[in-house]
Amino acid sequence: MSSGATGGGEPPRKADVGGDPAPTGTELPVLTATSQFAEIGRQTGRSREIVAPKTVERGVVVFDLDGTILDDLGLICTVAADVFEKAFGTPAAEGRVHYLATTGMPFEAQLSQLYPEAPAELRASTARTFHQRKVTEAYAKAKPFPEIPKLLKRVDQEHWTMVISTGAETEMAELILEREGLRYWFEEVLGSADGTKREHLAEYARRYPGAPMFMVGDSRFDMEAAQSVPGVRAIGRASSVRGWTLTPADLAQWGAVWADYSLSELPEVLAGLTAKKGRARGPASAPRQRR
Repeated sequence: MSSGATGGGEPPRKADVGGDPAPTGTELPVLTATSQFAEIGRQTGRSREIVAPKTVERGVVVFDLDGTILDDLGLICTVAADVFEKAFGTPAAEGRVHYLATTGMPFEAQLSQLYPEAPAELRASTARTFHQRKVTEAYAKAKPFPEIPKLLKRVDQEHWTMVISTGAETEMAELILEREGLRYWFEEVLGSADGTKREHLAEYARRYPGAPMFMVGDSRFDMEAAQSVPGVRAIGRASSVRGWTLTPADLAQWGAVWADYSLSELPEVLAGLTAKKGRARGPASAPRQRR
């Protein structure tokens, strides 16, 4: 298992990018409405039903999609950099860093943070362009990290409940997971139309009360979102793409209880992190019902 040592020197990232402050208290709101960002991005017309709380067998693992399950960070940031340059005149190299420093948020939220003085109409049209190009130039080529298919099967066999929290569009995330044969493993997919990562995690905490919960992501925003919801612990996938490095030590600094460049050892990590609480594996059960 990796020790999470740093490497490659200090990455070029924004030190002040962290999103809004963590909420206080433990009351968890019910997720019933689409996010404000859905009105700027792609309309879904989807009505979210209120899901009743339930008991799970072992715990809940919440996976991010882009850069965590899909090895697509380099593809997406290249699209984003070109979109930034055409819309706002940002040099491509700088645009890549801007995107990567704020990844984990809905793209509309990234634009609001990076270009707050830009007209709202320009940000909205830029978001639409990005979403269209991300599908045709990034998602069309993106594949899961090599260890992911076997990893998900093993995590399921060890009786963990798995769900998705992504800043990508909900329906597109569903389609990508279906295309790669991975949708079967996840009980739910929450995307940009359903709110931010913090809102997703609060919703999952409400749905699975008292269950051990882990957020597996690849960004500072993922780590800090996990810390903002009581009972959620962050696990990080470190990354290195052209012009950008995010080490295990970086992710640990932002709250990860474990991080590495591969998730191959995730089952052992989950077992180790829950063993101290005396949560043993439950008895064998019939296969869980999925969508």
